[in-house]
Amino acid sequence: MPHIIVEYAQNLAGERDIQTMCEAIFDEIATHPTFPDPTAIKVRALPYQHHVQALENDRFVHATIKLLPGRDEATKKELTGALHALLLKRLPEAASHSVDIEDLSSAYVKSAR
Repeated sequence: MPHIIVEYAQNLAGERDIQTMCEAIFDEIATHPTFPDPTAIKVRALPYQHHVQALENDRFVHATIKLLPGRDEATKKELTGALHALLLKRLPEAASHSVDIEDLSSAYVKSAR
C-alpha cells in the first residue's frame, strides 16, 4: 500500500513523459517511512481527453493517494504536500494541481504474486 492514481489532461502528455513522472512519484513515496515495503506501492496515471474547467489553460493534474486506515492527519498532510510539490515541479505547465488522500475501506482485499 498505497495506491497513487494520477489523473491528468491528455494534452499534458505531449509535453511531458508521464511514465517518468510516475517513476518520480514512486521514488518519492518509497522513501517515506510510512511505507517500509516498496513492493506494495502502486502508481498509475489516467489521461482525460474530455474535461472542462473555467480556466484559459485547461491542463490539470490531480493525484489521489489511497491507503490503509491508521495514518494520522499530520502524516497525511505530509504525504499530500510532498506529492503536490512534486506535481508542481514535474508539470509546471498545468494550470491546476491538486492532491487528495483517502483511506481504503475495511472491505479492501488484494493478492500479489
